[in-house]
Amino acid sequence: MVPARRRVRCAGPEGRLDVSEESERRLFGRQRRANSDAPRDRRYVVKVNADEDAKLRARAVVAGVTVPRLMFESGMNANVETSTDRKQAIAELFAVSRLLGTVANNVNQLAKFANTEGQFPVEAASVVEEYRQLTARIDETIRRLAGA
Repeated sequence: MVPARRRVRCAGPEGRLDVSEESERRLFGRQRRANSDAPRDRRYVVKVNADEDAKLRARAVVAGVTVPRLMFESGMNANVETSTDRKQAIAELFAVSRLLGTVANNVNQLAKFANTEGQFPVEAASVVEEYRQLTARIDETIRRLAGA
């Protein structure tokens, strides 16, 4: 049995060439980046510990690329989210959640008033508008967290 990573070529039925999975990937997908007009003469050195190395290698295997390619693609991705961005979005969700609680309290007070007095107060429209604004903020924050 031939290991999966070894390149093997042999004549198949009807004289065709059978290729290994690795070679087949090259046939159907470019391994290298496209040529650039400007020289690629900049180099970055990134040092990682053993645990970080294992995580990078695992992600590269899942993505089907090399570790340098994974790092390049991740760095060039326009949708990069930092932990600071995520923390800000979570803080925003907590603030909106707190505000939504106050709006819910106001709605309960309005409902109690409407039930006891038999009429709905005029100020209720502003509470409904505040609720709509808060739900829009919640939706936007969730979209940011989801990366949409």
